[in-house]
Amino acid sequence: MKLNKNFSLLLLGQSLANIGDVLYTVSVISAIFVLTGSATVSSFVPFTITTSMFISSLLTPLLVGKVNLKWLLAGSQIGKTILLFILGFMLVGITVSNYYLIFLIIGWIAFLDGCANPIRQTLIPHYVKPESLIQANGIAETVTQVIQAVMWFIGSLFLIFMSPQQLVWLVGGLFIIASVLLCLIESVIHKTTEPKRKLEQIKEGWKTLSNTPVLRRIAWIDFFETIAGTVWIAAILYVFVNDALNVDEKWWGFINGTFFLGLILGSVYCIKYPSIIEKNLGTFIFVGSFGSSLITILFSLNSIPIFALLLSLGIGLFGQIKNIPQQTVIQTSVSKEQLATVYTSLGAIGTGIFGVSSLIMGILADLLGIRTVFMISGLLIAVVGSIVHKNKQLFVTNVEQQ
Repeated sequence: MKLNKNFSLLLLGQSLANIGDVLYTVSVISAIFVLTGSATVSSFVPFTITTSMFISSLLTPLLVGKVNLKWLLAGSQIGKTILLFILGFMLVGITVSNYYLIFLIIGWIAFLDGCANPIRQTLIPHYVKPESLIQANGIAETVTQVIQAVMWFIGSLFLIFMSPQQLVWLVGGLFIIASVLLCLIESVIHKTTEPKRKLEQIKEGWKTLSNTPVLRRIAWIDFFETIAGTVWIAAILYVFVNDALNVDEKWWGFINGTFFLGLILGSVYCIKYPSIIEKNLGTFIFVGSFGSSLITILFSLNSIPIFALLLSLGIGLFGQIKNIPQQTVIQTSVSKEQLATVYTSLGAIGTGIFGVSSLIMGILADLLGIRTVFMISGLLIAVVGSIVHKNKQLFVTNVEQQ
């Protein structure tokens, strides 16, 4: 696949922004922990980010149709850049008495991020031909997962010889470059309908999900998968490593690493064999779901650390073989003009359910045991597989609408 200029600029700009997001999150968590000495307070950083992104997902439809998608994406990145520099200056005089101000800034940054993510996914079909969507989604996912796998480790290394404030300034530089790159992409034609009331605009994406059979199934898939995925958060996986595998905490990093490697391998497979996947989208989504379910259940029963690494690799591999075809189905299931509100609604489901289910899974782990929650996760993914199997005929591309 030959990358066109706009897709390349979008990919590079968002990649730099994603690298910056990881580094600035590492710096903020470090700064707050050093300041307060409280792991609980530090854990409120991801909670604040998730909550703000959920609110953003609900409100972004108010801007779609009124603001050019290209400038909505670039503007959110410019806003993040300004807020980040405010954060950098703030870290100079932050104390135990006013550290709560940090949460206000990261909340606003996450709010703008929640606006940017669905717009990026919406723009890909505008810049890529329908027959190249699977490869484009695969490339975007590969880059994203490599960044996630590498930058958390690198961010921790940076803190060895840099202060959190210096790391924030570095991120500021990355954000500036990302803002410039996103300003260079071409504007897209986004047709708007007659003016609607604010409530109608917010409800638009939800109506599209409800009225489009395949999207209605995907919304349920996201619901069950989000709940299932919360067992992989650090707090629960740490317990599994200690209690079920009986190894030290560094194995949490190994399991995370092999999971991301599996995601990358799945992306590479989709990039290499797009025509095969294109002809069998429903089959690949089902196989990915079934494989993830089976391997998660085996993971819950396993006590051998090395085998846990192989299973983690498999979960990432099958998960990505499912996710990329599913993205293609979403992008071709409705008109391009409806995509932004569809993605904001799906994003709201993911971020909204994640916070609640993380708490519930933590409680269940204490009450029922750590192996049980991973078993529950595997069964929930099996439900996803059954939804796909029963509705396999819906999981196809509909390029005519593009």
